[in-house]
Amino acid sequence: MEGDVVSDLVWQLAVRIFPSGGRSVENGGHGGQKKQGDATLQRAHQYAMRIIGSRIAPSLANDEAAMAEAIKRQLVQENRSADALSFADLHRRISSYSGPGSIENRWALLYLLRAIAEDQRRERAETRGTAIPYTSTLSGAAAHGGLPSFPSNTTHPKLPSFSPEPEVSPGRSYSSRNGTPQNQSWSQSSRAQSPSSPGGVLILTKDDGNAKAAAMREYLEIVQSESDISEMAIVRDVLYACQGIDGRYVKFNKDADGYMIDESIKVPKSTRTLVRRLCEVGWLYLRVKNHISESLENGPLEAIGTVGQAFCAALQEELADYYRLMAVLEGQAHHSIPLMVGADSANSVGNYLSLRRLVVWLGEPLVRMRLMAVLVDDCKTLRGGAMAGAIHMHAQHGDPLVRAFLRRLLRQVCSPLFEMVRRWVLEGEIDDYYGEFFVSAQSVKAEALWREGYQLQTAMLPSFIPEPLAQRILRTGKSINFLRVCCSDQGWAQAASEAVAAAGASASGGILGYGEIEVLEALVAEAAGRIDKHLIQIMYKRYRFPEHCLAIKRYLLLGQGDFIQCLMDLVGPELAQPANTLSSFKLSGTLESAVRASNAQYDDGDVLDRLRVRMMPHNDGDRGWDVFSLEYAAKEPLTTLFTEEVMGKYLKVFNFLWRLKRVEHALCATWQTMKPNCMIARLWSNKEGGQSQLTAVLKRCQTLRNEMNHFVTNLQYYIMFEVLEYSWSNFLEEMEEAHDLDELIAAHDKYLGSILEKALLGERSQLLCKTLFSLFDLILRFRGLADRLYENAREVQTRGDSSLRSKGRSDSLTKSRPGQRKLSTAQLSGDFLGTLGEEMDGVAVEYSSLLEGFIAQLPVQQHVDLKFLSFRLDFSEFYTRQHMGMSTTPIRLHRTPIKMQKPSFGAEPGLV
Repeated sequence: MEGDVVSDLVWQLAVRIFPSGGRSVENGGHGGQKKQGDATLQRAHQYAMRIIGSRIAPSLANDEAAMAEAIKRQLVQENRSADALSFADLHRRISSYSGPGSIENRWALLYLLRAIAEDQRRERAETRGTAIPYTSTLSGAAAHGGLPSFPSNTTHPKLPSFSPEPEVSPGRSYSSRNGTPQNQSWSQSSRAQSPSSPGGVLILTKDDGNAKAAAMREYLEIVQSESDISEMAIVRDVLYACQGIDGRYVKFNKDADGYMIDESIKVPKSTRTLVRRLCEVGWLYLRVKNHISESLENGPLEAIGTVGQAFCAALQEELADYYRLMAVLEGQAHHSIPLMVGADSANSVGNYLSLRRLVVWLGEPLVRMRLMAVLVDDCKTLRGGAMAGAIHMHAQHGDPLVRAFLRRLLRQVCSPLFEMVRRWVLEGEIDDYYGEFFVSAQSVKAEALWREGYQLQTAMLPSFIPEPLAQRILRTGKSINFLRVCCSDQGWAQAASEAVAAAGASASGGILGYGEIEVLEALVAEAAGRIDKHLIQIMYKRYRFPEHCLAIKRYLLLGQGDFIQCLMDLVGPELAQPANTLSSFKLSGTLESAVRASNAQYDDGDVLDRLRVRMMPHNDGDRGWDVFSLEYAAKEPLTTLFTEEVMGKYLKVFNFLWRLKRVEHALCATWQTMKPNCMIARLWSNKEGGQSQLTAVLKRCQTLRNEMNHFVTNLQYYIMFEVLEYSWSNFLEEMEEAHDLDELIAAHDKYLGSILEKALLGERSQLLCKTLFSLFDLILRFRGLADRLYENAREVQTRGDSSLRSKGRSDSLTKSRPGQRKLSTAQLSGDFLGTLGEEMDGVAVEYSSLLEGFIAQLPVQQHVDLKFLSFRLDFSEFYTRQHMGMSTTPIRLHRTPIKMQKPSFGAEPGLV
């Protein structure tokens, strides 16, 4: 039963679509009987039923409502308004039917019927009204992969025994004879059957004016009953809302935060939803417009900056295009919206504006307005390069429309930023009145201009400019300012013009902008290369940086050996005095004497004038050795490389080398004392019978001196050759390869850092350095013991030979050592040698312990060159074996307390 109902509904739809078979139906109510229609209608019905039961799936979107609306619109355009209303009623009924046997794929049925009708109309147009059998169309479709064609003599498979009477609107009646409206007359002359195909289609004439007017009135009544206002009035209010203005019916609702139709007005729900969606453009427009007003009119320029002004200007240009679109739409909104568009009114189709058309018109403006509103919200608290970088992040989008829009916007936003870059790179000027540039300038002294005058602000660096490129931009502008301020040079202007010419016409035209990073990189690379090369040449040739580095190496790093030896000999007696008794003027004169007495006198006068004596701060009890040092006075622009920190490191190295040189000088002086007095001491010991005791002390003294000399000699060789000379050689190579001032400063800092690290003056070698300075102090203490040994030996010998000398000479010698009692020669020599021997043994044991600990710590140091010092000091592994033996056997040493001399260096070792 349900199948019969479905078949009957499909038959009624086919009858309404194909007018050739629709007039063969008897109106007999539910008990009526359909007459046999023409063969075309029957085959179409059977073909539709077969497709309903098949599994054919179309490739189009199955929108049943849209398909039904398209069929009704097509029927209206063909002046078949009555059939359109009947089709709407049938479609409502077939859609409302549910349960077993209902049609689930109704869209496919409608699509099939519409396709068949379109094919029929197309063939009719091609044959200029000639009726063509529909069988050919069905067979053609089947030939292209559809269902196979059915026989032409197939009759209706199963005609129901009743024919439901279609519902009609009030005021309309149907004839009981043919089922057509009473006020609709069919022109018999308009029916022409093709002679070649007896069951062909019928070509109907247009409906008369009465039927069309009645359908229009009915449709108008339905529309007016659902809405209190016309669509034309709603369209005008929507256009007002799109410009941020409340209309008569569409107003801004604060609670809903948007534009909407007043709740008291009766309109369909779909219309309210559509208006709300269309008015989103106006809501976004207000946000963008308010941001522009607050930034340019109400806010201070310092808060928004030039990049923010450019952003607002770009938004205003986009709004200007939006205003032009609104003007066009307002012009179309004045034309009335036709309810039905006939074939005779095709020329007026595009002259009106409806809500549906507004959806199409405002589609792209809505996307742009959303983007602008998002940018306004994200960039509200940003400035300068940070704002440009934030907009650039939104431009990384897959939609070509969004990407093109944001690129066009960024070209205007980034224009001030790229102009700042161009002026900084080519002129060294910063036109950044509001702090938007990623390079910041500070007021500093000329010597700190390069290191502290200009800094890179990463917060203002746009994300589309890589950090290496930003660093090169920073250095290029710094080089120009360094040449102009510190070097008083104007050669950079020629280098900048050559860079512009080499970079190309795009850079010289001043049109650098967003999307032209390659052009910017080329311009910066050319400008940086030429300006940095000019700066390096100025530093090398005009200010002779390599010559000054060599002078520091020769004088502060003790590379000029004859000068250092002369200075040590001349200044040594004075430095033995207390530090508070020294005169810097006298020491400066001694320095000049050392220069004139050595090959240093042939050096450049400018270099010698920079070499000066410096007295370090001293405490009570300090000696001259503790406060004496040399310094090298650098002038601008060399102070950029020879800063106070750098010269402090040089001074630290000089104090270390000066102390090492003093220890070497002390051991040499000990040898000079031991050599001529050794024979006299032995002759005296033979006379007094103390040969064994004196010989043992002398032997111990000479052995200890040789051991100390071995350590000092190898340490000095390591410092002078493996540290200073090797580091200097590497520095010369890096100096030749330096392309800019940053690389030159880095090479010089690396050179000085290598010296400090290898010479045990770094942060990681403080413990080892303290041990080394303890060894130096012990060696100076040993020298005092050796001097006392030979001095007292001579004194004892003199007193033993007092009978051969005059009495006055003996009294003078006695007065030279007040507080000493006149004892016998044997008693004096025995007590002296015993005490001195114990002190010598104590120094020897302490020295061995410190030296073995020092050598044991060298292999664990991080710097590999210190291991070579360990190999040189302990080449026979003597100290290693002795240290291992001492670690297993405890040493017990009984030392006689003696009066300790004050250490030679009052300041902390290695500090300046």
